[in-house]
Amino acid sequence: MTPTPQSSPKMRLRQGRLYASGLCAAATMAKMPSALTVLNHEVVNCARCPRLVAYREQVGREKRRAYRDHEYWARPVPGFGDPHARVLVLGLAPGAHGSNRTGRPFTGDASGKFMYPILYKVGFASQPNADHRDDGLKLLDCYITAAVRCAPPDNKPLPSELANCAPFLDRELAILKNLKVVVALGKIGFDAYLNYLKRNSVIQNRAGYAFAHAASYSMPNGVVLLASYHPSNQNTATGKLTAPMFEQVFREAKKIAAGK
Repeated sequence: MTPTPQSSPKMRLRQGRLYASGLCAAATMAKMPSALTVLNHEVVNCARCPRLVAYREQVGREKRRAYRDHEYWARPVPGFGDPHARVLVLGLAPGAHGSNRTGRPFTGDASGKFMYPILYKVGFASQPNADHRDDGLKLLDCYITAAVRCAPPDNKPLPSELANCAPFLDRELAILKNLKVVVALGKIGFDAYLNYLKRNSVIQNRAGYAFAHAASYSMPNGVVLLASYHPSNQNTATGKLTAPMFEQVFREAKKIAAGK
């Protein structure tokens, strides 16, 4: 039987250094911020649009009577959810007294109260309520973002403001590499995704892609674009968008994401 060679003191020292070096490298990588963390930090600190900066801060100072004891976020709202998600929900912009108050998409307003119970029912959310950033809500296989990250007056961002936010969306979509479905809430979110595809030469123009509730388009990049009416109070209170209509869109998104 051949005896097992013993390592020399010099070799053991070298192996120890390599092991320690590997541990240090692993620890450093663990501490490194993710690309989404870096992006969201930049989003929160953005001040590119003077009109939006003035409005979001004014709303945060004046507040709504029901929230007069709340400390408003009053900054751009970053995306939220599962970084490995196959489904992206692309909305319009933060609500003045919703996300602009809480700092998380669709949290603390009528739109969120309509949407999150359905996401929970379909299996995209860990709970049906979304009250504040520390309420324990987690998204499962789903990520939520918006075409514009600051609350705009009258919920109507200017073309220049959409353009200023577009680089954030481009970077976000590049990071979310597992996406198979984009659920666009409202025409602005729908057009924002089509414009992203144009900027990246995936499509030449938006012709042939008409917005309509439950419209579905298989895009050249392999992603399915699903359209839905926005879950704004105006749409849900009037019955233009009902819970069964909204649920059906997300059930379709889940089915596509699973490859069924």
